[in-house]
Amino acid sequence: MTLCAYDERGSVHDALSSSPLVVGIDVGGTKTHLRALAGDAVVADHVRPSTGWRPHDAPAAARRLAETVREALPAGSTPAAVAVGAHACETHRQCARLRAAVAELLGVPARVVGDAELLVPAAGLDQGVGLVAGTGSVAVGRLPDGTSVQVGGWGAVLGDEGGAAGLVRQAARAVWAAHDRGEPPDPLTLALTGAFGVVEVPALGAALESATDVSAEWGRHAPVVFAAAEAGSPLARSVIAEGGRALAALVAGLAARGVPVDDVVVAGGTVLGRPALYGAFTAALAEAVPGARARPLAVAPVEGAVALARSIL
Repeated sequence: MTLCAYDERGSVHDALSSSPLVVGIDVGGTKTHLRALAGDAVVADHVRPSTGWRPHDAPAAARRLAETVREALPAGSTPAAVAVGAHACETHRQCARLRAAVAELLGVPARVVGDAELLVPAAGLDQGVGLVAGTGSVAVGRLPDGTSVQVGGWGAVLGDEGGAAGLVRQAARAVWAAHDRGEPPDPLTLALTGAFGVVEVPALGAALESATDVSAEWGRHAPVVFAAAEAGSPLARSVIAEGGRALAALVAGLAARGVPVDDVVVAGGTVLGRPALYGAFTAALAEAVPGARARPLAVAPVEGAVALARSIL
């Protein structure tokens, strides 16, 4: 889907003739969002699925980004700069390879960062932490010398605590532990076994292990954890509290490495859409990193990509 906007002074054509065109792209785990501006005029606002996104294959990923740019922009227009926040672009070397491939294909200056790095510029800040807790979880920031630092983001099997998939994994562990202690089923036990379509707790292991897309298939069951907590489950409430502490620990990990953490820009449907988890996170943050301020992101993360594209110019 592509939308073009017109400003009060005339058409997109007028804006393109008077201002350089900058393109920001946010490649998320589910959707890719491109926004292009000439001055203050939105020239294109384009969303497409992220299906098939492979950032570890820089040439293929660059071709996909170039295709998205050409698909979204008005015919004959050429961007002056492109910035990309790329899901699963996890190292400086990986992002640098993708940046070089994008710049070569499009013939313009480009910048590529991990998608979580879009949050701080999207919030209009020069420094701080970007914390995402959606299906997965990760925190990123920069040292005073500009070096990027990431904590977390290790996937649902090994990490992503506080994200949807990580909460479901921890909920299963809590249910198993309660079962091993001989406790009667509580609302979380009943909800989780029902969600995975099994009749008894020991069968949960096989159900989780059968997932072909672990993050997505585990993560979609996260709502039952919050529903069980609202129904009075001590197990579910402990899982949510643990998730909040884990998210705060990501910020504390960045602080320990020298990243300025006064401002923590928070995004992701799991943490922002669930007051119980957000409250657990902010309470744990106040204890773990006194003085750090949580700031829910109020705009689309692609705004951060646009800001980075403008910074190139």
